[in-house]
This record gives sequence, C-alpha cells and structure tokens, in this order.
Amino acid sequence: MRTYLPILLMCSIIAVFTLLFVGLYLRDKKETAAEETRQMKDGEIIGRLLRYASPYKKEFATVLGLLLCSIAYDLAAPLLIGHIEETVKETFSLSYLYAMVGIYAVILVVSMVCTYLQSIILQKTGQKILSALREDIFVHIEGLSHGQLAAIPVGKLVTRATNDTEAISYMFTNVLATLVKNIVIVVGVLIAMLCLNYALTLMVMCFVPFVVLFTVIFRRFSRKAHRTVNDATTDLNTYLSENLSGMKLIQIFNREDQKMEDFLVKSKALQKARRNRLYVFGIFRPMIHMLEFCAVMCLFYLGAKGYMENMTILGQAMTSGMVVTFYMYISRFFNPIQTLAEQYDTLQRSFAAAEKIFTVMDMAPEVVNETLEAEIEGEMEPVELTELRGEIEFQDVWFAYKPGEWVLKGVSFHVYPGQTVAFVGATGSGKSTILSLICRNYDIQQGRILIDGIDIRKIRIDSLRRHFGQMLQDVFLFSGTVGSNLTLRGDFTEEEVWQACRYVNADGFIKKLKNGLDEEVRERGNNFSAGQRQLLSFARTVLHRPSVMILDEATANIDTETEALIQDSLEKMRSIGTMLIVAHRLSTIQHADNIIVLSQGRIMEQGDHQALLQQRGRYYQLYMTQYTKAQLENS
Repeated sequence: MRTYLPILLMCSIIAVFTLLFVGLYLRDKKETAAEETRQMKDGEIIGRLLRYASPYKKEFATVLGLLLCSIAYDLAAPLLIGHIEETVKETFSLSYLYAMVGIYAVILVVSMVCTYLQSIILQKTGQKILSALREDIFVHIEGLSHGQLAAIPVGKLVTRATNDTEAISYMFTNVLATLVKNIVIVVGVLIAMLCLNYALTLMVMCFVPFVVLFTVIFRRFSRKAHRTVNDATTDLNTYLSENLSGMKLIQIFNREDQKMEDFLVKSKALQKARRNRLYVFGIFRPMIHMLEFCAVMCLFYLGAKGYMENMTILGQAMTSGMVVTFYMYISRFFNPIQTLAEQYDTLQRSFAAAEKIFTVMDMAPEVVNETLEAEIEGEMEPVELTELRGEIEFQDVWFAYKPGEWVLKGVSFHVYPGQTVAFVGATGSGKSTILSLICRNYDIQQGRILIDGIDIRKIRIDSLRRHFGQMLQDVFLFSGTVGSNLTLRGDFTEEEVWQACRYVNADGFIKKLKNGLDEEVRERGNNFSAGQRQLLSFARTVLHRPSVMILDEATANIDTETEALIQDSLEKMRSIGTMLIVAHRLSTIQHADNIIVLSQGRIMEQGDHQALLQQRGRYYQLYMTQYTKAQLENS
C-alpha cells in the first residue's frame, strides 16, 4: 500500500478538485434559469459559411497537405529522441548521433516551413473571405428600408460588420486548421503510444475522463463569459456611437458628468465581463496542466520503478528510452486536448457571430422591386425610368409607420410637371412623410402613388430615386473633401462642379477656403456652418441634375444673410423641374404654384398664396401669426 501512496495522494487531489467543480457546475445550472441559445443549427451555419469558403477549395486542400506534413514532427520527434537515448546508452557512436540529430533537424525544418506556408495561405484566404462577407452585409444593409434601419441601433450594425466578421475570419484563418491539427495529433499520439506500450498508455488514459469532465464544465462557464463580453461590447459600441454623434447636444445641456457616469457603468460592465472570462481561463488551464503533471509523475514513478526493479506492468517491460518517449508524448497529448477545448469554444463564438450576421442578412427588405404581371409573357421586370417629367399624383393614400396609427388618412393631390408645390402644417401632420413616400423610402398600406402616370411600385427603386434630389434640414456630409461630397464619387468634371456651385451661390465661400474644392471635410461636416452645409447640399443636388427636387425644412436653421442666398438659389432651381417644399417659414413658399395645408394626416385646404389668404382658413392663421411675430421682432 505504501508503494502506491504517491499515486493515491494525487488521485485524492484530483478528486477534491473534481467535486468542487461539479458542485459549481450544478449550482450555476440551477441559478441560470434561461440560457441564451442560438436559433440556427450548427449545420445550417456551417453550410452558409462554406459558400464563402467554396471558391478557395484549392487553398484549403493545400493547407491540409501542409498541415499533415507539419504534424510529422510532433509524432516522429518523441520516437526519434527515445531511440537516440537507448542507442547512445548501449553503444555510443558520434557519427550515428550526428545522423540522428540531422534527421531530427530536417524534420523540424520541414515542419516549420509547412507551418509558415500554412499560416500565409490561411491568412490570405481568410482576408478574402472576410472581405466578401463584409461586402455582402454592407450591400444588404444598404438595401434595407428607412423603417428597418431606424429600428436597429447603428452601433449594433457596426459590431456586425466589424467584430462579428473578425470572429468568423479568425475561425477560417486559425480555428479550423488548429482543430484539425490537434485532432490528428491526439489520435496519432494515442496510436503511437498504444503501439509502443499499452500499459503506460492505459495509465495516461486514466486521466482522460477528468480532462473531459473539466472541459465540459469549462465550456459552460466560458460560453457564459464570452456571451457576457459580447453583449457588453455591443452595448458599449451602441452607446458610444449614439453619444459621440450627439456630443454637441450633451455639451449644450451640460450633461457631460451624467453621460460620463453612464459610460463608466457600461465600461466597468465590459471590464468585469472580461475579467470573469480571464478567471475562467485562468482556472481551466492550470487544471489541465495539473492533470498533465500528474500523468508525468505517474509515468516517472511507474516507469522508474519498473526499470530499476526489472518488473513489468501488465506484461510490458519498462526502458529508459520508452519513459523519455512517453514523457514527450504526454505533453503532445494533453496540450492539444486543452487547445481543442478552448478552440471549440472559440468555434462556438464564431458560430454565434455568424448567426448574428446572418440574422441581419435574413432581414427581407420591406421596400423591394416588384415583378409585374404581363398579360401575354407572364412576369416582366419593373419599369426603368430613363426620363421623368415630374408629374406626381396621390390617390386616396393611407400610411402608418405602426399598424393602426395612421399618419396619412386618404390623402389625394396632383402635382403637374414643372410645378412648385409646398406642404405646410403642424409638426406630425404628415408633411415629411409624403416626401418619403414619393421617393419610396416606405411603402403605403392603401391607395396609389403615380409618377408620370405609373404606379410607383412598378418602377425600379434605383431608377426612381435617380431622378429625385433631396435637400434636408440636417445636411449630412461625409468625411473627405468638398469636391467628393458634391460628386459623391460620380463622374463629373471640375467645371461642372463649379457651374453647380455658382448656380446655387455656393462658389463664394468655397473660393475663400484655403484648398477650394479640395478642402477637408471633417466628420459630418462639423467644420462648416449650417448655412454652408445647406449650400453644399443645394450644389450637390443641382450637380446630379434631378427631375424632381425635394426640400424638407432646408431653410429652417440658417441665418438671414444665407437665407437670401438660398432664396435666390430656390428661384433658379424652380426652372430645373418639379419642386416639392416643406417649410415652416411661409416666406419661403409664397411663390409656390400650389400650397397644400395638412392637419393630422388630412388635407385641409390647398391653393396658391393669395387664394389661401382670401379663404381665411388655417393657412391664413399661420401666416398672420408669423407676420405679427416678424413685425414685433423688427420693431
């Protein structure tokens, strides 16, 4: 009994840790009422990911061949060293030793070269797959409707296109190859050990159930830790995206301290989640090393005892070379098992990231091109508008962003080609909604919208929007230059750009810029005033030669001097084509051919400026209110 006391002591230590971890596992299982599960099965996710990998079959086949060559070192090195130890001990020969060392060096160099080539090919292939995936998700996001985009936080979309795609790229460039390599190494080492000495192999295998048990427990806690980190990262990205965009408003209302407190809460939540993940890995790795250490101790104890006392174990003789070989094999056996457990969890994280990406890509766009039913030929493609006269007609249009909450209620009106039509009314009356429906940013629930006599649903979306130019109250400028924001990467000459700028009176301030059209535009154009951004918006619209121009509160936030320039620009742009205007400043729309007054989603009255004043209705009340206010300000 005393002979095997060291082994019994090690078994007792392992048993204590096993009971401790099983208790923690059962406790966590009771406390976790509902664990997040994926809706997609692994097979479905793998099938969709393989579509991105299928164009690179040759590259992956080459990697597999290189991987098998690199494994030769892990399997052959222990046998070679054990053989050298036995040979040198019995009959020492320097030339033979040099030959064995040379063979060992050749195997090592071949393995290193194969590993290097494998990494290079995988990284290149992985980046190509990553680019294709990012392009697909970005193109899909571009096709979502305004309502769908408004329902998803920008930070979450950024996370899907960056962090989640990186996780999938890591799976292709590292995880899959490592999984295959480690599986082959474990199987190969096990076969080699069985062929060499099945008694010592059985001794090593006694530790495998504990490795499996610890791995199962580790997977539960690590999955929970990874999920918490991912959720905390998404929350922080969403918070930063929103609050950095609204930093000016935060400063205006002096809420920096409160926002900082909110940020610290989310930042500390992410810090805590990452710390907990480190704790999980910090416990699992030492446990596997402990099992490996116990297996080595048992090997040395039994092997040395059998060698020194010339005894056999299950009929298997012990030699010093065999002990050395098994010592190296044990390391090669346990390390891949530990890596497999960690990589399997990483693979599950990649699958979770892939599901999040595919969930976005599976969102069917609410506004799509509809196929038409032809009387003879069956289906035909939507109408391609090569020209647009600018005739617009609403026929009993009903629309709601949310079911049952009608924003437009039976709206009907007719805009003739070349007319300037203005929409006025209180906030929420449906003015901006009408403009969005004309561009088909949303689809109506009832009624019809006709463009040049064609139902808007029968026109290709890109063909329709190509003929519209929108100038909004909140002008969006991209990072780049003034010129790139005007052309939007379109094919325009510099003279055409300057001509558009002169047309809308934007050339004056652009010429004063140090670099002119090459002047840098910072994020959202925050280095330009509101009036300058609006003039750039006008120039951009005119440059793209729209048939219908839409102005949605385009003069709301500008100074008097800039308003005079814009008024002059508006008069010029009226000659371009049909113009639709939403404005609270009635001075902007006095020269409109038709003014439509809206209230609670219905048309209350319409006509030109003088006719509406004579009616002394809602428009007359709005006009007199603004006129009185202007008189008081001037006095």
